[in-house]
Amino acid sequence: MKTLPIALAALALAAPAWAKDAPSPNEIVDAAPASDWVTIAPSDLLVMDLAPDHDGSSTSSGPRRVVIQLMPPPFSQGWIGNIRKLAQAHWWDGTAITRVQDNYVVQWGDPGAEDKAKARPLPPGLATVPENEYSSSASEIWPIIKSATEHDAIGTPPPTHPVILKDPYAEASLDWHGWPVGTDGGRMWPVHCYGMVGVGRDMPPNTGSGAELYTVIGQAPRHLDRNIALVGRVIEGMEYLSSLPRGHGPLGFYQNPEHRVPIASIRLGNEVSGLPAYQYLSTESGTFARYADARANRRDPFFIVPASGADICNVPVPIRRAP
Repeated sequence: MKTLPIALAALALAAPAWAKDAPSPNEIVDAAPASDWVTIAPSDLLVMDLAPDHDGSSTSSGPRRVVIQLMPPPFSQGWIGNIRKLAQAHWWDGTAITRVQDNYVVQWGDPGAEDKAKARPLPPGLATVPENEYSSSASEIWPIIKSATEHDAIGTPPPTHPVILKDPYAEASLDWHGWPVGTDGGRMWPVHCYGMVGVGRDMPPNTGSGAELYTVIGQAPRHLDRNIALVGRVIEGMEYLSSLPRGHGPLGFYQNPEHRVPIASIRLGNEVSGLPAYQYLSTESGTFARYADARANRRDPFFIVPASGADICNVPVPIRRAP
């Protein structure tokens, strides 16, 4: 574990005075002005439609659709470029969810990938991404963190600064342009929170192509940070993944092929007609700073003792369908 500088530790959401009439985090988000919301481009969405349930039906609310937001630059762009090519080639159509490990991950891809004779060929032109791309340069972010530590007000930074948190896996963590990241001053990297989507891989130096993907369905496995590429997050339909029957083979793989969940299609959002518009709350806004403070220091009537702190995965970025 790295030691957080004293000045930075002081900024880690110190608990203000108790106030029983303070708004809850949800109330703060609900009151956010329209200008604090950022619309996600449809081309930055990956839409996965699962096949109907075993009884031949979908769900009472409609098809089992999972919507994933792909990560923006500078993170994981080699893998994301591969994912875009795979989606455009309709490569995932007819593949399956092959692994559901309790309190860990749901994984999907080609069930025949382990057998070269059965594996479906990958589309041409996929990049081989090096391990150093698991993290990115922090040259843009570290001066802002340093400026925030020098700010006079201890507690929630001003709206022009990100909310900075103490972190056992990094020198600091924060939500940066809408995404949870860790940093050590020289590098920054996305972190494994609930719902984040990563790239399955074999033993190093293999880094995965992006054809095998997984999402976190349990307690944040932060030990995976900087060891596997993270490429996005589930923003809608998580219930169709987290509620699946657990696999009973090693690492939660389904031993019986009939238990796999078929994938009907995976498309980029700009190829899906009628897809709603989605927005996330700007993490550079004053609303987000108040929301993050409220997540760390619950003052609404239900709570007796505020935690006086939060880890990065306990400050999820609010996401909604656009009004």
